Amino acid sequence: MSFLDDPQVRRNVNRLPIEFDDYGFDRFGLSKKTLTRAYSPMAYLYRHYLKVTAFGLENVPAEGRGLIIANHSGGLGADAAMILTSLLLNDEAPRLGQGMAEYFLTRSPFARPALRKLGHLTGLPEHGEQLLNDERLLMVFPEGARGAGKLYKDRYKLVRFGTGFMRLALKTGAPIIPCAFIGGEESFPQLFHIKWLAKLVNGPFVPVAPQLIFFPLPVACQVYYGPPMHFEGDGSEPDHVIQQYVEEVRHAMERLISTGLDARPRSFMFDRMPDPEKERTP
Repeated sequence: MSFLDDPQVRRNVNRLPIEFDDYGFDRFGLSKKTLTRAYSPMAYLYRHYLKVTAFGLENVPAEGRGLIIANHSGGLGADAAMILTSLLLNDEAPRLGQGMAEYFLTRSPFARPALRKLGHLTGLPEHGEQLLNDERLLMVFPEGARGAGKLYKDRYKLVRFGTGFMRLALKTGAPIIPCAFIGGEESFPQLFHIKWLAKLVNGPFVPVAPQLIFFPLPVACQVYYGPPMHFEGDGSEPDHVIQQYVEEVRHAMERLISTGLDARPRSFMFDRMPDPEKERTP
């Protein structure tokens, strides 16, 4: 088995409910070959390094549109990578989660076509609408870069949500599947940020973790998917209505996070750390 050609990944890419042409591309530029090459090493990390376990995959629709709304956990993007991998490795109904990339990630002339081949478009509302209207599964982190940059002392505390995902769900009639990723905060615990370097590279933040390298520790992680949530409206509702809907999603995610933390065994590396559940304000 090649590190870039995992049999399960290749099989499930071929089973995706997506229409590819004879050359292996879809109408958005998504590439079957690129998917297999990119997800094969991620599948290895998923199974053998971060040892991810996924719960509630039956809540993800086997086909059709949907919004996976997840918390940010850790500052390296392992949360997004492992959530997407859990969706693809679901043999019962493999799905491709497609993301809305932060603008700073698409500035490079090489990054944008590479992300497009993986199904990720620039984070513009019209792109999300196009994907959902094409019956795709869209993954959104409503905390944005603020959530990705959380320090370890604030682990598993959700920061302010954007509301764009809710208007998008209402406008397209897409169900929302709340999702919690547990373990990223321990695999890459952010102690502080180097602000001057972030300005130099024109990024949102540059984190520093105890391991001093940009790679996660081998801490077992879990993904929890909650039941789909449906909301009434067409996306033109007043802000206070949208905010109320967003709070319902936020509470569903907090319940999933609490479930995950309660079930999580204490790591020997972190057994002296304060309990984030006791630190969280009610």
